[in-house]
Amino acid sequence: MPDQLHARVAAFLDTQHVMSLATAGPNGPHAANLFYVRDGLGLVWVSDAGSRHSLDIASNPAVAATVAPDTAEHAAVRGVQMHGRAARVDDAAEAQRLRAALAERYPFLKELARAPEALRSAFAQVAVYRLDPDDVVLIDNSRGFGHKERLMLRREG
Repeated sequence: MPDQLHARVAAFLDTQHVMSLATAGPNGPHAANLFYVRDGLGLVWVSDAGSRHSLDIASNPAVAATVAPDTAEHAAVRGVQMHGRAARVDDAAEAQRLRAALAERYPFLKELARAPEALRSAFAQVAVYRLDPDDVVLIDNSRGFGHKERLMLRREG
């Protein structure tokens, strides 16, 4: 069952493109919507190291994220909730691998090679971040109102 749930979570994440990342830092809670790519069940994105969510992660790596399509029908509500730890990817080779995965998922990133120098330079300066989840919940109201399945990836305590 955990392998099947893992596969269903991965498949769902692959159909979506934007996550809402929640962080907490010195100025309190914060949420940001970000493009992501899935790496295992980890979520990867690029961001300015000076953005509020990036600064929050630097001071407190505990984060939560949601991914869900927009719908007005209760039976169509589906999504993933997760919490875990996020960090900047400082290993150059790993950051390059993850940037390539993002560019593969989002063609506009491949087109940056033909973009004006200022835009290429700005993108080259953003940092790569990764959320490694401890706990993942798959929500699927098509299987019953409030239907949830939980995948524990790391033991608590």
